Order: sequence, then structure tokens, then C-alpha cells
Amino acid sequence: MPPTTHLSKPAGVPAPLLKMTGITKSFPGVRALAGVDLSVNEGEVHCLLGQNGAGKSTLIKVLAGAHQPDDGEIVWQGSPTRFKSPVDAMRLGIATIYQELDLVEHLPVAENITLGHEPTRAGFVVRPRVARESASALLARLGHPEIDPAAPVADLSAAQQQIVSMARALSHDARLIVMDEPSAALDPDEVRNLFRIVNRLTADGVAVVYISHRLEEIRQIGDRVTVLKDGRSVADGLPTRSTSTSDIVALMTGRRVDHVFPFSPRTADPVTSEVPPVLRVRGLCRQGEFESLDIEVRPGEIVGLAGLVGSGRTEILETVYGARRPTSGQVFVDGEEVRPGDVPAAVRAGIGLAPEERKAQALLMLESVTRNVSVSTLSRFSRLGWIDRTAERAAAQQVTRDLVLRPDNTDTQVKNLSGGNQQKAVLARWLLRGCRVLLLDEPTRGVDIGARVELYAVIRRLADEGLAVLVVSSEIPEVLGLSDRVLVLREGRVVHTSPARELDEHRVLDLVLEGNHAS
Repeated sequence: MPPTTHLSKPAGVPAPLLKMTGITKSFPGVRALAGVDLSVNEGEVHCLLGQNGAGKSTLIKVLAGAHQPDDGEIVWQGSPTRFKSPVDAMRLGIATIYQELDLVEHLPVAENITLGHEPTRAGFVVRPRVARESASALLARLGHPEIDPAAPVADLSAAQQQIVSMARALSHDARLIVMDEPSAALDPDEVRNLFRIVNRLTADGVAVVYISHRLEEIRQIGDRVTVLKDGRSVADGLPTRSTSTSDIVALMTGRRVDHVFPFSPRTADPVTSEVPPVLRVRGLCRQGEFESLDIEVRPGEIVGLAGLVGSGRTEILETVYGARRPTSGQVFVDGEEVRPGDVPAAVRAGIGLAPEERKAQALLMLESVTRNVSVSTLSRFSRLGWIDRTAERAAAQQVTRDLVLRPDNTDTQVKNLSGGNQQKAVLARWLLRGCRVLLLDEPTRGVDIGARVELYAVIRRLADEGLAVLVVSSEIPEVLGLSDRVLVLREGRVVHTSPARELDEHRVLDLVLEGNHAS
């Protein structure tokens, strides 16, 4: 294990706002933290990086008071301390925005933002109007005054819910804010707005611990970076702008990753129009979401949909899958029309969907990997109402072995897998089903760089074996790097179609932001 690399501080520099030294934490059978150092200064953006399972989540839960460390020292504003509970950490000036948002969906926006510290009269009478005014001011500060403080959180988009969660953290007047994957559900404009907010906070002396798998964001927003690997800090306080991306990836993974996206023979030899499409979408429309959409995806081809949040990307995939009923239009698989708005019919036709919110929409978190993989194919293992567990397990083991899912024990509960391996479990389900069309919505959301490289290789291999793949991603480099052909969306319309090799990120952004109706 390489020693932790520290950035030496010149004489006269004030003591850090937060200093964590030698933090350890074990759970039954698992040593999550084996000696982590983290030093955060006032007014800086300190990026915390590491693959899934490296210890990032455990460390921030220690910082948030949700876990108590087994050993090590925490010094906050110059004084040794222990955060005994999340309330204690919040009271001392530390706010945490988790990747899995902890909003109360049936409550209005204002009540979520002020939850736990509601404005009151005489100490016990809640003042709703004051709460709404406070919420409005915070939302405006974040650049989203259009979010109605009286609206139920359940009615908001994922991006808007992320903004509400940020507003709640800001409402506590924190000195340090931990942001865990804050941009995961944001489009490029919203990410730029997020960065503006972060810069205003740091200008006021607030420190931000920023966690993201998007290394390009780290380069843009971060001042220093700490890298975790296998529960240890292998780099503490490296200057972000003078540390190369390849060095950061090597620290995270323990190896050099020279090529993120796999080589595609389609780049030089694209699928020709003479090959009949596996998936054909004709005039597909869903009123208010997207209109008159034509898509063809041939065997061995990956087609990407690029566009901002709200451009209709997810709605298109869900309509093709039958989870939404179209206003008009048709979907064909291998020339046969698929009954609209009918998920079982789509699955029988050979369509599989890996949704953006895989934990909520695709996975049975408390069930085994075996059951998650076989759930769409159980009839294959059923006899007279009984399931042949041995055959079920053997089939799951075969398909997960092909995808190099780790750990290879398919009796493991899927909740214990990393994000990348959970996504592999979803893919394994559709491979076992024998799907012909694979719909991927944000396939690497919440997945670290090492696991991303593996997933890209898996997706490319599945396409090369004859699947038709339609992929959506809010990360334009991902769409361009993974796809053979790209459809650019703006406000529910395709404004441009071309081979991926003919586009770059700036061109795509011009198209989605300016609405150039090129063909």
C-alpha cells in the first residue's frame, strides 16, 4: 500500500477548519476505514475521490455524526471533538447533502427546507409564511426562483429535488458543507449554476467537501483533492489543477487507465443502412414531453440520445419500454409492432430497460443477486408452482460471471454491491432474458471511474455480440465516447443526427442550447 502523500503547508498558514487524522471504522466482517487523513481549509473546495467501496461514504457519515469512529482524531475549528449525532454535527456547523436525497416527498418544499428548525412564534407556533419566504430566498440564491415553496417535493423533477436538498443544507448557516455527487441529476446549465453557488460560498469562507465521479468537474471546481483507496487515504491535499487526471485515476484504481472508452470497430466501419434495424421507432409522440420521433437502431449499434434535463430523454426510453403510453406512433422490434404502453409486451418482444434510478426502479435491494437477475425469467425455473433454486442460481452465476460481477457469490444481497456491480446485475437480468434491445438511462450514474471503464467495455461487447443499444446520458463526453451514432434532443425534438465521431462536446452544447435545427 503506497504511503499517503501530503501537501506541506507554508509557515504562517492558519490551522485548517477541519482535520481528521488516522480515522478507522469497522463493521461486522468489514474494515471500512483503515486510517484516513483529511484536512480542509476555510473557503476551499476540497474534493474527495475514490472508487466505490474506497470508504468515502463511511468517512462522510463519520464527519456527519452518523457513525462513530473506532479510532483517530477529529479537530474542528482548532478543538478536538466527536460528533455524537447528525444533529450535533449540524449544530457545530457541518451540513451534509447525501447522494440519496433524504427529502420527505409528501411535504411541501418550504417544510423540507426548514425541517427541524422551523420558524416559530413563542417557541412552538410554526409560522408557514415565514418558512415559505425563507425557502424562496434560498431557492433564488441557488438560481432556481421558479421552484414553488408550496409545491409537494414529490411533484418535482430529480434535478429540482437536488436543489431543494441544497437549499436545506444552506439554511443551517453551515461552515462546512459536504456535497455527495451534487451534480448527478443536473444538466450542464444547472452544473454551472451549482459552481457559481459553490464559488460564492467559498468566497464567504465556507468550506465545501465535494464528492464526484466526474473528474472533469473536479478539475473545474476543486482546489485540493484527497484520494481514498481500500479504506485509506493515498493522497491528502494534492493541488487539483497541477495534478494530472491520469495520476488521480492511478491513485484511485492502483493502475494506469489510458483509454476510458473501448475501441469500437464501428468508428471505422459503421453499421450500414442495408442491415435491418432491430429497433424501429416511427412517429413516436407523447404530448408535452416529445414529438414525432423516428429512431432506428441496428444490431451491433449503440445510439446515444444527448440533451438537457427536460429534453425528453428519459421519457423516450420509458415510452419505448411501455412504461409510458404514447400519444401516437409505433415501436417495432425485428419488424413486429410492440403493443404501446405495455411493459410485459415490450419485455416479451425483447426490450430491456436499465433505468436511471436503479435502486428504486430496477433492483430488489434486500433480495439476492440471483433473484434480481432471474426475476424477469422466473417461469423458466418454475415447475408446478415450485422454483428450481439450483437451476436459478446456476443461470444467474453463468450470466454474472460473463459480466465479471463482484463479488461472484450470487447469494449476496444486492444492497451490498457497489454501484457498478449493481448496474451489472441489472444488465445480467436482461441478458438472461435474451433481450434484443437494451435501453440504458444514465448507465454510469454514481459509478466510479474504474467501474465505468468496465461498464463501457461490457456495453460495447454486448453491442458487438448483436444487441441494439439505445443510451441516454447527461454527460456529453460519455454519449460521444460510447455511441456509434448520436441524436441531439432539444425540447422534445431531434435537432441533429450524425455519427458520434463527427461531433464534439462544444458542438453538442451549441445544438442543445441554441436549438439549431441541423440535420
